[in-house]
Formats: sequence, structure tokens, C-alpha cells
Amino acid sequence: MKIKGVIFDMDGLMLDTEKLLTRFWTEAAEKFGYQMKKEHVLGIRSLAAVFAEPKLKGIFGDGFDYKSIRAERIRLMNDYIEKFGVEKKKGLDQLLKYIKECGLKCSVATATAPDRTREYLSKLNILEYFDQIVCASMVKHGKPQPDIYIEAAHRLSLEPEQCVALEDSPNGVLAAVRAGCVTVMVPDLTQPDEETAKIIYKKADDLSQVIDIIKDINNKAD
Repeated sequence: MKIKGVIFDMDGLMLDTEKLLTRFWTEAAEKFGYQMKKEHVLGIRSLAAVFAEPKLKGIFGDGFDYKSIRAERIRLMNDYIEKFGVEKKKGLDQLLKYIKECGLKCSVATATAPDRTREYLSKLNILEYFDQIVCASMVKHGKPQPDIYIEAAHRLSLEPEQCVALEDSPNGVLAAVRAGCVTVMVPDLTQPDEETAKIIYKKADDLSQVIDIIKDINNKAD
């Protein structure tokens, strides 16, 4: 089956924000008296709040005020980005131009809120490349459940099997694979573990390598 659409995760995939998420989750938690570490933040990458909250309470106890700490993390991170901006990941511009030139459809599927998603993409002058933006708040179940990828494909008028899904985290990979997308992992802070490596279609070192993956799939489908 030919690839007709590409669905992008955002944080850590298009934007170099995972390092900021790690920094500001730990800083926000510290303000509330919790010693959150990098591995704790990595464990909730791409997780919807309904899954992330109980996971963190399982680590730090029921007193962990997830909503307040998350709100503080968002405030700190927004202040930082407002002051210093946000960086694109390597190969993003090349891949977006290729997608546009080939007439492929394009969507975002992110746990980030809609207003912040549009703000970040606008700051980088890439918002115009996307036909659709689907956020966790728009579906019943967030990542690692497949809803967001199923919805993104539906809004592109495609089947998930016709879409390449691009993810940098194990939780995001699970969501895309469960939806039936052709899932490519572009690692950011961590490489795929053994279980993740078994379920992805391919791993790419950066986003520009996705171009050849799409070409290869479509050439084989001819």
C-alpha cells in the first residue's frame, strides 16, 4: 500500500524540546518538594495526563500534585521559549518540503495543547505545511492508546495504513503501531529498547532519512 500521508509527533520529534521538558519538570517538581529525575520525565514522554498522573503518583505518592506541578512546568517552559525560542530538529525542513512537493498529506499528532502547538509551529514558520493538527484533548484516550493517530488519519481522509507515523518516544511508538500506521522512530533522548525495536517499521537517525523510507515503500508498491 502506498504512503499518502505523514503524521508527526511534535516534542522531541520536530522540536528540540524534550531536553526542556526534562529540565522544567524537574525544576517545577523541586518547587513542590519532589526530587524528580531525568528517568522519571523520560517515563512520561508523550503520555496523556490520565496515564502520566497515576504513574508519577505511583513513584512519589498520592500527595504528588500533578496538575499544579504540570502547570508550573508549562509556565517555566513557556517563559523560556518566549525568551530564547525553540530549535527545529535536524532534517525537518527537508522532509516538509519533500512532503509538499510530492503532494502527500500532513498532520500533527501531539499531547501538547492546541494553542501551544500552533504557537510553536508558527514560531518556526512551519505551521502552513500541516493540513491538520490533532491534540490529545481532541480524542477520548491519549497516547499510548491509538486514538490520536486514528483521528489524524481520519481527518486526512486516509486509513492509518496509508500513513507514516513519526515518533521519538516508546509511548508514542505504541500509539502509532496500535493505530496501524507505518511507524518510524526518530530517537531523541533515548534509543529504542528491545521491545520498541521489535514493533517499529524503521529507525531513522534524523528526519531527512524519512524521505528515503517513504520513497522505498512507494517504489515497492508500484
